[in-house]
Amino acid sequence: MNGAIGDVLPLALGVAISPVPIIAAILMLLSRRARGTSLGFLLGWTLGVVVVVTIAILVSGVAAGGSASASPVVGIIKIVLGVLLVLLAIGQWRKRPHGDTAPVMPKWMAAIDSMTPMKAAGLGFILAAINPKNLMLTIAAGVGIGSAGLSGGQQVAVAAVFVVVSIITIAAPVAGFLVTGDRLRGALDELRTWLTANNAVIMSVLLLVLGVVNIGHGIGAL
Repeated sequence: MNGAIGDVLPLALGVAISPVPIIAAILMLLSRRARGTSLGFLLGWTLGVVVVVTIAILVSGVAAGGSASASPVVGIIKIVLGVLLVLLAIGQWRKRPHGDTAPVMPKWMAAIDSMTPMKAAGLGFILAAINPKNLMLTIAAGVGIGSAGLSGGQQVAVAAVFVVVSIITIAAPVAGFLVTGDRLRGALDELRTWLTANNAVIMSVLLLVLGVVNIGHGIGAL
C-alpha cells in the first residue's frame, strides 16, 4: 500500500497545483457571497475528484484481471495518459504570455461575483472531473490504485490520501478565510495575481514532468 501511495502522491499534487481553480476559489473568497460560493466550490471540486478516481479504480481493476501485477493493458493506458499530458504541457507552453502581454483567463471568471453556491459547486465539479488535465491525472491515479493488487480497504485508504492531497490547495484558503475573515484578503489577492501571471509556465512544467513519469510507469508495466 505504501508503494501505491508513493505513486499517486505526485499525481495528487498535480491536481492540487491547478492555478485556474485556485484563482477561481480566491475570487469567490473575495466576492459578495464568499462563504456560500467557496464552500460550494470546494464541495463540487471534492466530489469531482472522488467520482473520477472511483470510476478509474473500478475500470482498471477489471482491466488488470484481479492480478497483483499490472497487465499490459494498464501499461498501455498509462503510456497513453503520459503522452497526452506531455502534449498538454506543450500546448500550455505555447500559450504562455510573451513580454508584457497580459495573461488571458477564462471568461467565466467575470461571473464569479454573482455566482450562487449551487453554480459554484457545479463549476468545481467541472474543473475537477471534466477539465482535461485534472481528468487525466485523476484517471492515472485511479489506474495505479486499481491495478496495484490492493484489497478493497487498502484501495479506499490510498484513494482517500489522493483525494485529500488533491483538494488541499482549495480547502486551505477556504478554511483560512472562514477562520480569519477579511484579514486574509490582501494575501489572497497577491496570490491570485502571481498565479495569473505564472499559470502557463507552472502548468507546462508540471504536466511535462508528470507525463514523463506516467510514460515510464507504463513502460515498466508492459
